[in-house]
Amino acid sequence: MQPVAAKLISGVVTGWRQLLLVYVLALGVLAGSAYTMYVHYDFSHSLDTRSYLSMARGEFRGVSITRRYRVLVPAVAGAVAWPVEQVYARIWPQRATTDWPLRLAFYLVNTLVLAGAGLLMFRGCLLYGASPGAAVLAMLAVLTSRWAVYTAGLPLVDSLYLLVFALAFYGVRSGSWVAVAACILLGPHAKESFVFLAPWLLWFGRRAMPWPRQLALLALSGALAYAVRHWIDAQVGAPPQASLHNALDHVHNLTYSLRRLLSVKGAGEIFSIFGFFWLALLAGWRSHRLWARPLGGSAVALLAVVLVHMLLSGDLGRMGYLAAPVFAGAFSLLLTRLPLFQWLWSTPPSPPTA
Repeated sequence: MQPVAAKLISGVVTGWRQLLLVYVLALGVLAGSAYTMYVHYDFSHSLDTRSYLSMARGEFRGVSITRRYRVLVPAVAGAVAWPVEQVYARIWPQRATTDWPLRLAFYLVNTLVLAGAGLLMFRGCLLYGASPGAAVLAMLAVLTSRWAVYTAGLPLVDSLYLLVFALAFYGVRSGSWVAVAACILLGPHAKESFVFLAPWLLWFGRRAMPWPRQLALLALSGALAYAVRHWIDAQVGAPPQASLHNALDHVHNLTYSLRRLLSVKGAGEIFSIFGFFWLALLAGWRSHRLWARPLGGSAVALLAVVLVHMLLSGDLGRMGYLAAPVFAGAFSLLLTRLPLFQWLWSTPPSPPTA
């Protein structure tokens, strides 16, 4: 029994070391690339970022109804900002009373959360049959997207919503009820459009968590979200039905989004999500059975959910980035199985002996 236990403990430790290494790698890639965005971004034309900064300070009046209920990331950033302010007061006293501590807090929180999403995508790639090296490269391809830089470096909440999608995709593939439960509990508080992901999760996540339990957890999470909405509406004096009217107004974006999607500019916006990494998928199109088929119907259905987000929001690139877990899976399998990329995993020849 002792040798078996020792092997088990050794395997667990090795697994944690691998995950920690991958997470640190994801952090390094994001922190470096998003730092310039954090430092030099011009907030004068970004209503989104100004709204979330206000929410982090506990100020909801004047914040658009589209954004004011997404409180988790601003709340955490507001808590992180307090110790940051103490450091600023000693090192840069002229900045301590400005937005700089709060902006730094958002940068730290979003980078940590987005790196967590990257780690889940890495694990998901492994579960689909990708080699560890290919899974790491796929994660890096996703985290070097311009939308990753934008999400990590600015006072936004998109990092949490991408984490929700990564939890969903990983939970379905791994059968992890913990991942599915975390997805359900975080989803309604990340963005209201989680309502479009919930049916996908109920159907494809049945193996991880039976749908009656999912429904019970959805009811609990929905009740918490409603309580938060009621409290915020009371703070700003807004009628409860205003949020419903705002949600229905997003239907008007469908025509605009479809026209944009079918235009040259829309095609460029889609290409910019993952940039030249799309070319790898084009290179492996004729051999798509090697990498596309293992992803299965759940991946195709999740892409349909992402498309709904894109059409209703009108922001094709930003919402299209939610497809990152599926893209990472496809990219990693392509690198693993396509003969064109086999040289990446070949063993180098041994050096000549003297």
